[in-house]
Amino acid sequence: MNIALETRGLCKSFGALTVADRIDFRLETGARHALIGPNGAGKTTFVNMLTGVLSPSSGQIVLGGEDITALGQAKRVKRGLGRTFQINALFRRLSVLDNVALAVAERQGVAPKMLRAASAHADVRGESLELLATLGLAEDAGQRILDLPYGKQRLVEIAIALGLKPRVLLLDEPAAGVPSLESHRILQVLDKLPKEIAILIIEHDMDLVFRFAGRITVLVQGEVLVEGTPDEIGKDRRVHQVYLGEQHHG
Repeated sequence: MNIALETRGLCKSFGALTVADRIDFRLETGARHALIGPNGAGKTTFVNMLTGVLSPSSGQIVLGGEDITALGQAKRVKRGLGRTFQINALFRRLSVLDNVALAVAERQGVAPKMLRAASAHADVRGESLELLATLGLAEDAGQRILDLPYGKQRLVEIAIALGLKPRVLLLDEPAAGVPSLESHRILQVLDKLPKEIAILIIEHDMDLVFRFAGRITVLVQGEVLVEGTPDEIGKDRRVHQVYLGEQHHG
């Protein structure tokens, strides 16, 4: 099984408006793949269908060979689909460690039995601290989320997603709102993630996309315009035409 995640003929319409038009997409196991496209291209709708926030009008979503089109969000997570959100989804008054420990505890199935903080559980605590160290956040473990700079909050979101041990990780604009100096930090962290995880990044920052991705899919008006290596996409005239007037996005 070399395909971690696949969509077949994925469509989504809201009344007369088609926002996803027969999208065939493949994310290889362990791939580093980016999804790009101008505003209104349907990128967020596509991700929301992958994660189960939205149901497609037609078509299939297949995760690791299993049709998950009808499964709810939580069941998809249990089967190895992890995501970060564009909007901060953290418990802001809890510490960094507690936020990550909640995800690890959830995955290990120890959460319901614990009345104490998840991080008080030795196994959970150990794995959470190890994860934070990988992301360069070890010294921030005791800090409350609301006391952290925004760039570090985005890294904590990635740590939480990784705490669920996904096979596929969807990163929805991980560098959005992060100063460019810190976005390089996010790139370094992505480079260090386990190679077997297939990562799909949806990102406006073209510099980050071209440095991170091995493959790039360009979505325009709900359709796949082209897919290829960064080199091929960089030379494609259709892509340049689509992005004329979009330069202000990086």
